[in-house]
Amino acid sequence: MQRTTKIVATLGPSSSDPAVLNQLVAAGIDVVRLNFSHGTAEDHRSRMDNLRLAMSAQSRSIGVMADLQGPKIRIGKFADRKVQLKSGQSFTLAARCESGDATRVGLDYPELVDDVAAGDVLLLDDGRIVMDVVGIADDEIRCTVRHGGELSNNKGINKLGGGLSAPALTAKDKADIRTAAALMVDYVAVSFPKSGDDLRKARKLLANAGSNALLIAKIERVEAIQNLDDILAACDGVMVARGDLAVEVGDAAVPALQKRIIRTARERNRFVITATQMMESMIHSPIPTRAEVSDVANAVLDGTDAVMLSAETAAGEYPVQTVEAMARICLEAEKSADTSLDKQFLDRVFTRIDQSIAMAALFAASHLKVKAIAALTESGATALWMSRLDAGVPIYALTQDVRTRYKVSVFKGVYPVMMGQTGHNRDDLLQEAEEQLIRAGAVKPGDLIVLTIGEPIGTPGGTNTLKIVQVGDPVISDQPT
Repeated sequence: MQRTTKIVATLGPSSSDPAVLNQLVAAGIDVVRLNFSHGTAEDHRSRMDNLRLAMSAQSRSIGVMADLQGPKIRIGKFADRKVQLKSGQSFTLAARCESGDATRVGLDYPELVDDVAAGDVLLLDDGRIVMDVVGIADDEIRCTVRHGGELSNNKGINKLGGGLSAPALTAKDKADIRTAAALMVDYVAVSFPKSGDDLRKARKLLANAGSNALLIAKIERVEAIQNLDDILAACDGVMVARGDLAVEVGDAAVPALQKRIIRTARERNRFVITATQMMESMIHSPIPTRAEVSDVANAVLDGTDAVMLSAETAAGEYPVQTVEAMARICLEAEKSADTSLDKQFLDRVFTRIDQSIAMAALFAASHLKVKAIAALTESGATALWMSRLDAGVPIYALTQDVRTRYKVSVFKGVYPVMMGQTGHNRDDLLQEAEEQLIRAGAVKPGDLIVLTIGEPIGTPGGTNTLKIVQVGDPVISDQPT
């Protein structure tokens, strides 16, 4: 049984060494994440170079995601690097404070003063510190500490219930988009979008930089939940970024929101990545907790395309063991997934020929118990549509486009296969498709496979033909002579 849920691994100090990266590729990572909140452009370029060497050595296709930092609103620095806050004490967030102490600290986003009012609740350091706003005066936010603890330099600030006006794309993000385009990444993740307009701006900036990378919206603001349909219309995929989302909406609301986001995204033909603290204990432990095992398994059963590792692989002590453990959990959870396809077709309407062909391929594959579905695709769209429903049959995206080969790496149950440049003869392409699947060990002579292809050959979005063939039978052309 092949694992259908994909694994995204963040690269960092623990995973940048070529030897470790080779082990991560062997362990089964499908996408790597370059976290633009840390590191330089040269750091990211070096990691990509090492990844390409590992991919080549192991004949793997692995996608690359650039994750933009976004408007992370943070406090400034303390004179002694950290302070201890006590519940009930007064504390001030001051727009003009260069060096903080136990009574006040500066802000790297002075506009926060305009976004809050008395009665608001601020959550610092991912909600570990909670403060009630009691008043605003002289560019200062005066608070009472509700839940205290240690607070150190540059920790983030969220407002309970959302409502911060910071734009999703900062000047740094705009520069990083140009860097991501130059690196030829496959996906760009936009942090803290509030509406579809934030994604449309990002896509325009990407296009201007010469990139057609797939755009991922990170759902981590209250406003993003309220504008989910608009965001889905403007992006190619979403990330359920549970850290900041939990701080804004409350941790108890996140599990139901996760299920809703995954379900809605799949209905809109968008891919989904579930992220944040999935295997957090493995930063320092070689085995996960039982709660983490259940968390990953539930995301798989919810239908997520991919599960993501952050600090676990970027800075953890056991990056390879973490990926291996996550792969085992995903594979076990998939054994109990519901693959009853007929009811998934209920109430669905297909208005496009290429999408109808994709759905017909799934239906035929499910009922005929074929070994594999082979989608000959230019853009990857046909493979994406097929992956929105689970027929229990592996989907191979066979493409002549190098960029598409990597973009489909994140789609659930889709495996990229590179086709040779065999021209535009349909029968030659179908014959090569069979040979590539045999070479990959996906099928053997005598197996049934479903093939989809578009004519005229080479036209993106033109899938209009479905064939059911037995591997090894000669291709019988029905084209006019």
